[in-house]
Amino acid sequence: MAHPRPERDTPPPRRTQTTELVPLHLPPVADESEPMHDPRTGDVDDWGRSEQVRAFVRKVYDPMYRHWFRAEWEGLENIPTSGGALLVSNHAGAIPADAPAIMHGIETELGRAVYGLADHFFKSTPVVGTLWSRGGGVVAESDNAYRLLREQQQLALVFPEGTKGTGKTYNERYRLRRFGRGGFVEIAMRAGVPIIPIAVVGSEESMPILFKVPSVAKAFGLPYFPVTANMAFGPLGAFVPFPAKLKLRVLEPVTFDVEPDQDRYSRSRIMDESEAIRQQIQEALFDMLRQRKSVWFG
Repeated sequence: MAHPRPERDTPPPRRTQTTELVPLHLPPVADESEPMHDPRTGDVDDWGRSEQVRAFVRKVYDPMYRHWFRAEWEGLENIPTSGGALLVSNHAGAIPADAPAIMHGIETELGRAVYGLADHFFKSTPVVGTLWSRGGGVVAESDNAYRLLREQQQLALVFPEGTKGTGKTYNERYRLRRFGRGGFVEIAMRAGVPIIPIAVVGSEESMPILFKVPSVAKAFGLPYFPVTANMAFGPLGAFVPFPAKLKLRVLEPVTFDVEPDQDRYSRSRIMDESEAIRQQIQEALFDMLRQRKSVWFG
């Protein structure tokens, strides 16, 4: 009877290492003292603003600012040269001349960037939305305004009248609409920054609205569709403003004796402060109009 041969211990099969198939070459460890390479090729910030675009806009817009509108400032020293502040102004004209004039004037005279807070409509419009962001436009939401003012200590510009201001017809000129629910005051309180009121004269006449066509506005999803006096000069007139002289008066800063970053603020206090600021701008406009001798020459 044959006896089975004892099994010999055989070594397990050798496994092939991954590194034998594909050599693994680790990159050298970078010297932490050396600054890391920034792969971005542009200068677009968190908000989409590009200083290169702003510089180009300033170069193109400056002749219109200085020779067409002949913008004239009063009280520019009331705008701080550092720290956050909320700029609040009246708003008018089918294509408002006040917003670009304020942003351009402060950037050229004080060397400070200004972010314009506006309705989401601009951001959502193809092509226009991108150009608007590159030029310093930011969607007017409370969180956005807080970050700009509190965390980044920037200048932000807001028009509390909104489209109610730019949609005024010529016979309603220089009569300010209600400043919403005072949200801009609450933001300034939360952020711990002053409000700088600015009164602008001339924008109402640069592109005056004769009447509006609600049916056309509804068809295109627009806040309003204006028919302006400029349109009498043909298609180009729909986009070219009249050379009304712009005068801008910066009023005294408005500060609040409240602690920033509170969960809630007095609603009645907010509404009172909002109305007081609206009244300050309204009175400044009436005073500037009394002093004005000519729409075109000031």
